[in-house]
Amino acid sequence: MENSVIKTFERNKVALLGSALLVALLLQTHSASAQVMDTERYGSILADQLEFRKNQGTDTFKWDVQGWYGGDYNKLWVKTEGETTLSSNRSGNAEVQVLYSKLIAPFFDLQIGARYDRTFGPGPDMSRSFAVLGIQGLAPYWFELEPALFLSENGDVSGRFVGSYDWLFTQRLIAQGRLESNFALQEVPKFGVGSGINDVGAGLRLRYEVTREFAPYVGVSWSRKFGGSANFARAGGERIENTSLNLGIRWRF
Repeated sequence: MENSVIKTFERNKVALLGSALLVALLLQTHSASAQVMDTERYGSILADQLEFRKNQGTDTFKWDVQGWYGGDYNKLWVKTEGETTLSSNRSGNAEVQVLYSKLIAPFFDLQIGARYDRTFGPGPDMSRSFAVLGIQGLAPYWFELEPALFLSENGDVSGRFVGSYDWLFTQRLIAQGRLESNFALQEVPKFGVGSGINDVGAGLRLRYEVTREFAPYVGVSWSRKFGGSANFARAGGERIENTSLNLGIRWRF
């Protein structure tokens, strides 16, 4: 009987320790929330990019929108981005993330949740899902950073880094620089993803804030695929490098 109890404990000790840590974390979170009285709830939606892109190839419409609801310490985030061609043979991609966010340092949130991707076009639509772990916040010197790791439903690991910075010429005329890069640990040929650095993109947008909530802008963007991702793109007849002129609206609700 004693040996049976010991064996049962050995088989389940990881789960028991994990459960204990989870309970402790929940109790600590509840205690901290009670102390700071984080009861006020509010929200915001930012359409950072709603833009027409004049590409070297087919012209596209690009969106990048995110919003949150919650208090100072805990929030629910929803993010969506994607791009679609404006030709008769419509094709493109879309992404949605739903994340729980917790303040872990001044100006920085830890985010955990799920991501869903879908590609569409003349051929069959494809989709896949991911678990997400990332941080988002404002670094020293006012750099906005948004790195994240993704674990797909098939166990593939990938990541993304997004950084941006605003230069204020006046209180209304603002230039935003943006850098984005994606990488993957494994090849996923079905989605045109190679291992290593997949792509790098950079953009500069000059906006005029008619109000703090509404700002039309013009800009230029450059992107290039690398390694296996570039090889998959060539095999599919796609461009591996593109420069575009952008015209859009930045809108905060």
